[in-house]
Amino acid sequence: MSFFMRAPARLGRATRRFFAEFGETAILFGNSARYLPRIVRDRRLLFDQMEHIGTDSIPLVVVIGFFTGMVSAWQAAYQFKGIMPLSFLGAAVSRAIFIELGPVLTAIIIAGRVGASIAAEIGTMKVTEQIDALESLAISPVRYLALPRILAAIIMMPPLVVFANTIALGGAFLVSNFFLGITAKTFFDSVQQYFHLGDVIGGLTKAFFFGGVTALIGVQVGFNASGGAEGVGNATIRAFVLSSASILILDYVLWTVLF
Repeated sequence: MSFFMRAPARLGRATRRFFAEFGETAILFGNSARYLPRIVRDRRLLFDQMEHIGTDSIPLVVVIGFFTGMVSAWQAAYQFKGIMPLSFLGAAVSRAIFIELGPVLTAIIIAGRVGASIAAEIGTMKVTEQIDALESLAISPVRYLALPRILAAIIMMPPLVVFANTIALGGAFLVSNFFLGITAKTFFDSVQQYFHLGDVIGGLTKAFFFGGVTALIGVQVGFNASGGAEGVGNATIRAFVLSSASILILDYVLWTVLF
């Protein structure tokens, strides 16, 4: 069979697999939502996942946020050269951080650290038949494993983004002050003059969705893992790839809706 005959068949299979997985993920989300009233009884599971997703991610968020702000300041200064005065640097950098860089980069970091971790953890439980053991004890894997992780990611992503935004703004100020000769008053007056609360709210709304889709994909990929250690490794990679791609696609969709 020639390439031109195989390509449509492969495309068809990939498309069918995509919609099948999308449907399974939507069903998982619906099943998880059914157990929301019981989350108070399972709050210890939720708090453990909030600590893992939120608190344990802070050092990485600090590093990424700080250097993101520094790079943003250098890039904005380069773009402004000969076009705009550097007195507008604070406004340009802060709005870029609040709307786009903070939420998206933080979400991709969490996708790599948390989304892949969720897929690996649940995938290991799947291939070692621990999930079957839960079901034999009449414990729903969706309630016990999926819901705490999804809800914890939704809750903790916005605070992580706020923290990343603050650190990034500080990094941008350091570059502006020490290397570009912009005073603190000029920088922060510019930030305050062009500050819009809607920018921050829009960025946090993005973070809310990014957190949910990252955990949801990680759980779904983990539940479908098979093939022993190799299958768990493939599930980990797949969770990160799908989460990152979904974040960028969702970022575009939310941008058109929110802004």
